[in-house]
Amino acid sequence: MADETLKIKEFVIKDVQFGPSYSLSEHKLVIPQITPETIPETFRKVNVTIIHPHHLDVATDSIMDVVPISTKVLGTLGTGVTHTLTGVSMIITGSNENGKQIHDFGSSDGTLSKQMMLNKDGTPDENDFIIMFNVVLKSQVVMDRQMMTTVFSYADDYLQPIREILKKTNGRYADYNHEYSNTVHPGKPKVVVIKQVSGQGTMYDNILFPQEPNGIKGGISIIDLNNFPVLLTPNEYRDGAIHALV
Repeated sequence: MADETLKIKEFVIKDVQFGPSYSLSEHKLVIPQITPETIPETFRKVNVTIIHPHHLDVATDSIMDVVPISTKVLGTLGTGVTHTLTGVSMIITGSNENGKQIHDFGSSDGTLSKQMMLNKDGTPDENDFIIMFNVVLKSQVVMDRQMMTTVFSYADDYLQPIREILKKTNGRYADYNHEYSNTVHPGKPKVVVIKQVSGQGTMYDNILFPQEPNGIKGGISIIDLNNFPVLLTPNEYRDGAIHALV
């Protein structure tokens, strides 16, 4: 662990637009709209909206997640090289077609500017673009754990093509470079930080060690681990080894 180094290369996004396909160039991210034939049968529709900085007076369903966009280039979580986009993040929101909120933790539906505090750890910066990924379920769908996993997985799949492009982007063009080492100080007190996470079920879940930073695919649910304690290095935590679904 002591010699493990994590390098994070940061690419700043200054514009986000819709287009026929995914692309990333010269600080501009282009994303496609969702086509109805690609959505799961349990979904009524999925709306993708680009929210520009300082234009947050828009209606929102309950905010289920704020997802940074990062990808592993070399190594596993906590080691090697990670490419990440700043200036943009995705929020997942949702309800069913009758207006019942999918994920009503904190009752965050309403006006986005009033329901989300910016410039905090885990929330967008005031100058960030926000990709709002809004899922509307059919009215008869049961909002159980399996349904929550389907929603989060579908949103994760929408981000993956961006990650694949970012993965192939030459690191020498990164706007900022950060390097972190798991430093050991012999003879000093050993410090352990304990983080308590949700594992009750439905949307109260955490995905550990996904294939991509803050991803879903390849990860293990804390519920499936019977809420057993898990040891992480500082760099694994920094690199998105815990994806909280609540």
